[in-house]
Formats: sequence, structure tokens, C-alpha cells
Amino acid sequence: MTGSRAETAYARAITAFSTPTLDLLHGRFAPFVVASLTLLFNADRASVAVADAHAELAEVLDELRAAGYDEDDRRLPSGSGRDVCRNWVRLGWLIQQIDDDIEVYRLSAHAVAALEISGRTGGGRTRVSNSRVRTLLDAVEHLSVSAEVDPVRRLSRLQAERDVIDAEIARIQDSGRAEPADDEELLEEAENVLHLARELPADFTRVAESLRAMQRDVVAHLRRDERPTSEVLREYLQRAQDVMQSTPEGRAFAGALRLIGDPERIDALTEQLRGLLDQPFARMLDGTQRAELDAIARRMELGVEEVLAAQRRASHVITGQVKTHDPLRDRQIDDLLRDVIAGLHGWSGPAAVVDPVRSMPLADLGHLRQTTSDIRPPRAPAPLTDADDVDFLDHDTRAWGGPRYAELEEYVAGLGAQFDLAEAFRAVPDAARRPVDLLGLLEIAHRNGLTDGDGISTVEALRPDGTTRRFAFGAVIARSTKEDADE
Repeated sequence: MTGSRAETAYARAITAFSTPTLDLLHGRFAPFVVASLTLLFNADRASVAVADAHAELAEVLDELRAAGYDEDDRRLPSGSGRDVCRNWVRLGWLIQQIDDDIEVYRLSAHAVAALEISGRTGGGRTRVSNSRVRTLLDAVEHLSVSAEVDPVRRLSRLQAERDVIDAEIARIQDSGRAEPADDEELLEEAENVLHLARELPADFTRVAESLRAMQRDVVAHLRRDERPTSEVLREYLQRAQDVMQSTPEGRAFAGALRLIGDPERIDALTEQLRGLLDQPFARMLDGTQRAELDAIARRMELGVEEVLAAQRRASHVITGQVKTHDPLRDRQIDDLLRDVIAGLHGWSGPAAVVDPVRSMPLADLGHLRQTTSDIRPPRAPAPLTDADDVDFLDHDTRAWGGPRYAELEEYVAGLGAQFDLAEAFRAVPDAARRPVDLLGLLEIAHRNGLTDGDGISTVEALRPDGTTRRFAFGAVIARSTKEDADE
């Protein structure tokens, strides 16, 4: 009988130590793992981008190695920050997922529990306090009252509770003051509150992980196409309901959700915690305990948010799988992935030889056409419209248009055989003395023939809006007509 009991106890211990939680605490690099996870994650940082986690963990490794912690008994793991994180994912301490199109790490429920155990063990004294015992007795009393079916006994207990409350009210009314408990007792109460609060994150994470596990199971069943889709979805909905009702983690989440669902309640909790930190006994708490006490409300909100996010993600993934479910294509993808994984395993050996890809394969284009259609247009394009026939929208549109060639050519024809281009432009009417008209005059002079003069000429052009602009160019002597240039 003793041997059987011993074997049973030993088997339970083996099972416990085989879990990632105790494996983390019992491992060779346990102090480094606990310290690093504590630095990477906190109540306000439930997830860390993969790239950031790799960089921060590399800095931690460099600092500890520089301090000499890696010299004696190999207390630090080898490899880069990326290698260490990937190993923690494989061991079940970190969860890698996609949040808002960003790849992130999250603590697994096992890692959260291990950090909670480590913090509770190394964070100070653990004692059988009045607060701890009273919490247990109150819980048993509440359980007993809730399970009571005899109305006489239940009324008797409720009457006793009311008598105690009435006596306290009368004492305060008579004395005019409330006597708080001494600081030592209040400190015990605060430590008990912190002890209870540390257990919540692991519960929330377990609920989120159970939802992710259900998501993977449902998608796997849909991809195998072994049962009708409606049957798989009904099973998923039933399991999701069971998670919230039949497990301690689910009930803890449901209770927290009711609390967070009442804004006044969570605001009151936040104000109560801040008020406690202002009390004299709070000075007896260390900095870590004060921070934990202040973060209780935020920790509960983050836990609920994590579970709801996992639930939304599971619904989104399952909905997408149902909409795009194609058994034939899924099997082809599965076969392709298996072939790729098998090929990678074949390359992973130390003596494996991989032939390099020296050229890309050529595409089989088949028979190309050897003739093309006539690219010439079927008829000649219509002649351009004569400028005199163009109707402008209004005078302002024409004023901002190109050079007035007709007016400039008529003007140049009356200037004689030769003329100085700058002097000629200065005498042009204001309507044709725009910057573009200067270019038009230069074009006409170049067409008829011109010679370079001495010095630099400057002219002032007038825009249609009344603004002016000065131009400088080498002096030009132009001919008025092309016939003169040919003589």
C-alpha cells in the first residue's frame, strides 16, 4: 500500500515537473529566463514586437556577459537574442503571433505562472497572516451560505451579519470617529491583495490559450473535411461556451468581465487603490509592491482585453476559413508544405550538399505569332485647323497663351532691313510685350537671320496680370525678312 501511494505521488511529481512552468524554474538558465522575461513584459506591456524583443534580449545578454556572469558555470545561454527567443517559443514559454499585421511575442500561461511563483517566493515574506486566514474563512463562509438550502439557517446567518454591521454603525455614530486597523494589520491585508492579484494574469492567459487551441482544432477539422462544416462550427460554439462556464479560468474571466463592464465599478476600484497608496501604512511597502498595487485595475483590463482579442481572432480566422474553404486546394497546399518541410529536413544535416541554382528555368511560351497587323492608320489624319479659325474661350485665356506670331511678324516687317532686337521689343505694344512674346520675337529673328552684337541687352517684359520681369541676353542684330537674309 505504501509503495502504491509512493508511486502515485512520484508519478504526480514527474507530471508536474514535465510542465513548462516547472521546467522554466528548474532549468539550467532559470535565473536568466525569469529576469529577462520580467524585463521584457509587464502589466502595461503584454506583447513585444519580435524585432524589439530580439534587440532588447541581446542587450541583456551583452550586459550580463560584460559583468562576468558567463565566466564560471555557464549561467547564460549561448547564441543571439533571436536564437534564445526562438528556443523559448519551442519550449512553450513564449507565444508568437500576429497582432495588427505585426509579429509579436506574448508570455504563455506557463511563463506567467512561473513568474508569479518566482515573484511570490523572492518578493518578501510568506506568512500565515490574519488577512490570509480571514480570506479563507470568508470564502468558506460564503460557500456555505451559497450552498445552504434551509431557509431558517440562511436567515439566521444573514441576521447575524446584519447585527454585526448595525453594531459597527452604532459605535461610529456614538464616538464620531472610525478607528482604522493598525499599520501592521493593514500591511498584511495589502500583501494578501497582491497575492490574489498575481494569480489573475495566468488565468486570463490560460483562457486565451484555450481559445487559440480551439481555433487550431476547428481549422484542422475544416481542412481535413471529415465532417460537415455546420457540425464543426456547432462543436466550436459549444466548446467556447464551456470554457467560460466549466473551468476556473473561464469563471474568473466571466467575473472580471462583469467588473470591467461596469465603468463606475472599475473607476471606484482605481480610486480605492490610489487612496490606499496615500495611507501611512503604504510606506511600509517596497517600490515593487506599490507598483503592483497601483496596477491591479490595469492588469485586470489587460487580461480581459487579451481574452477578447483571442476570441475575436479565433472568430475571424474561422470565418475566413469557412468562406474560402476549398478541400482540393487545401490538400494541395498541405502536400506542398509537406514536400517543402521534407526538403528542408534533407538540407539540415551537417554533411548535406545543396546544389546551387545556377540559372532560372525558362518559361515554355509555345508558338508565337510570326505576323502582325498593319500598324499604319487606315487614312491620313485631318489637317490642322488654321489659327485664324480658332475661337478662344475668352480674352483672358488668349492673354496667357503662346506668342502672338501674326502681330509680331507684321511689326517686324515695318522695322527696316535690320534692327536691334532689344529696342524693337521695348517698342512692342503692351499686349505683345509678354515673356512668351520675347521668345517669339527671338524665333522670328533666328528664322530671318541674325548676328551677335556687342554688349548685353536688357528688356522688361509685361505679364497679363500687370507684373513685370527683366531679362538679359547678348545683343542681337536681326533682319526683318528672310529675303533680305538671302541677298
